[in-house]
Formats: sequence, C-alpha cells, structure tokens
Amino acid sequence: MLDEIFSDAKASMGKAVDAFRRDLSKLRTGRANLTMLDGIRVEYYGAQTPLSQVAALNVADPRLITIKPWDKTLLTAIEKAIVSSNLGITPANDGELIRLPIPPLTGELRKKLVKQLKSETEGARVKARAVRRDVNGLIKEAEGISEDDQHRWLKKVQDLTDDTIKVIDADAADKEKEIMEV
Repeated sequence: MLDEIFSDAKASMGKAVDAFRRDLSKLRTGRANLTMLDGIRVEYYGAQTPLSQVAALNVADPRLITIKPWDKTLLTAIEKAIVSSNLGITPANDGELIRLPIPPLTGELRKKLVKQLKSETEGARVKARAVRRDVNGLIKEAEGISEDDQHRWLKKVQDLTDDTIKVIDADAADKEKEIMEV
C-alpha cells in the first residue's frame, strides 16, 4: 500500500515538473519560439480553435515567426487573437501571411520576465510541497505500520520532494540565464 502511495507521489511530482516546464517554454526570451503561441485561440466557425489548427506556423529566422492561415478570411481574427493575448508582439499582415517580429528584450522587460519566472518557480515548488503534504497525511493515517516504517517512508517522501525542487530550481536557473542573455 505504501509503495502505491509513493509511486503516486512520484507521478504527481513529475506532473508538477512537466507543467512547470510547459510554462517555462511559453516565457519570451528574445528568440522566436512557437510555444509562445500555444495558448492563443482563434474564433473559427463559432468555436475557439487553437492557432496551430487553423494555420501553418513557422520560425523563419531567430527573430521572426510566420503564420500562414489555411483560410485567408482568418487573417484579421488571427491578428486580433495575437494582439489580445498580451504577448507584447505586434503582428504584421501582408494579405497572405502574418509576420511576428520578435523584438529584442529591453533591460526592464528582462527584469519583469525574471520576476514572472520566480513567481512561476515558487508556484511549482508549492505544488511539489502540496503533494508531499497529502502523501505524508496518507502515510500517517495508514494502519498496521510501525513508527520506524512510517518515519522511513516520510523520509523517502521528503527526499523525493527535495529532488523535485532541485530539478525545478535548475530549470528556472537555466531559463533565467537564457532570459538575461543579450
């Protein structure tokens, strides 16, 4: 039973790390990255549709993303969706293609992005600690185990939590380095 609880904890912490990495990939770094557009949805035949399902997305060069909609009537809807997404990028429409020039990051914007990164990092740490808290509660409520076994499992869960937080911190440090790179 405790093995099952621990494997569930491991899976939950893995999911927390995966979600954190997805969030990191959406942060701007001054380079063109298609994951920046993942959350953008376009009104298409009355339904909110992900941008990647209504257009071909391409990284033309390190500072330019091109969007070629399969239906040209979507150009204005795509532009509107990009502007309202608060990416801080102004789309350029030439009637067939939308270009998203990625501006270089200013010092002020870099500091703002690092602040956002720190906030998201702390959120991921909190998720890992919440899993630890829940699992510790299950271990303490488990019947038929000795205090020594209970202590051993609690230590194992703490070690897992510490390892997970180290992974989160390492990923955050790498992303901060990428953001601050000029």
